[in-house]
Amino acid sequence: MFSSIRHGLFAALAGFTILICLAYTALALVISYVTEDMLVDRLLEREAAGMSAHFRAHGEIKLPASDFIRAYRSVDALPPAVREPVVAGRERAEISTGTGQHYHLRALNLPSQKIYLLADVQPLLVVSKLFQEVGGFLTAVAFGLIALALLLAYWLSRRLVSPLLVLADEVRSQTPAFSAAHRRDEIGYLAQKLDTTISELQASLDREHAFTRDVSHELRTPLTVMNNALAVQDLAQLQAGLAEIGNTVDVLFALARAEHVAQEVVDLRGCIEDSLLRLMTDDVQLTLELPERLPVLGNRHLIALLVNNCLGNALFHGGPACRLALSFDDGVLSIGNTVNRAATMQGFQHGQNLLQRIATAMRWEISFHAGDMAYRVDIVPRQ
Repeated sequence: MFSSIRHGLFAALAGFTILICLAYTALALVISYVTEDMLVDRLLEREAAGMSAHFRAHGEIKLPASDFIRAYRSVDALPPAVREPVVAGRERAEISTGTGQHYHLRALNLPSQKIYLLADVQPLLVVSKLFQEVGGFLTAVAFGLIALALLLAYWLSRRLVSPLLVLADEVRSQTPAFSAAHRRDEIGYLAQKLDTTISELQASLDREHAFTRDVSHELRTPLTVMNNALAVQDLAQLQAGLAEIGNTVDVLFALARAEHVAQEVVDLRGCIEDSLLRLMTDDVQLTLELPERLPVLGNRHLIALLVNNCLGNALFHGGPACRLALSFDDGVLSIGNTVNRAATMQGFQHGQNLLQRIATAMRWEISFHAGDMAYRVDIVPRQ
């Protein structure tokens, strides 16, 4: 499919080249023959003007000055091949015979009679003789020039189409960066647009895949809480679970669609305390070293989702009698917990990826530090 572009361009250039060569050759032939005929007509015209002037001055008809022009006083005296156009009433004619003669005829109207000037111009036909003598050489030169033009057309077609073929190969092989992107022409613009479009498409596909994983991962806990609330008929807890699912779905859709996440000043300590009240159990040993108020810039739902995930993961992977420590120092919120190796680690890596995406959406920084006996998450919020 890609070679057809080059072949099509070569065919167009070659066809145009051959057309131009044929057109100029035909034009040169027409000009040569027309010039030759005009020269003969000009000689006949001058001869007729001289004979007319001599007849008016002396009252007699003189013989033509040119030896290839003869004057005839009657139609019957003309050669048989010339009589037909004269009988038809033509004053001027060009006649070719099968025996090799080539005549130019011109009628001269004198006061008392009509004279027919007939020129046998076969010796004057330079163009025909030229083609007979050097026609082979001219034909060879013409074919050589056409071949050279075809080679040039082939080279141009390869040179002009080569960037497109390279771009097509890079698209087909999914090259991370297109080599033609630096060009300052239409191909460079196309390469830049393709690069941007493919990157956006890949990011969209990545967000779609992440969304399907996030929905499965993040909605499992609220649904479990709702099932427990239904079992004990706790309406308030059920409404809180529905609200949490709604907020989580909104956040996940915002992340999946790469939408702008609205941000405001939020008390981070309040979010942490709300999450601890929902997740803490009596067997957890909690150490809390936070300022009375901790205002940060972010999205309330994303912050709640981030804190809930961090604390939920810490309590889940810490296991029974988990020691949980939260501190804020020098702009960094640290969440540390002991590690229970007996606890399952399913979805652990996915949880880190989601936390990283949530932090990136708010332009926060987050890092994970795993040890043999402890695990720590450091969060740098926007103050």
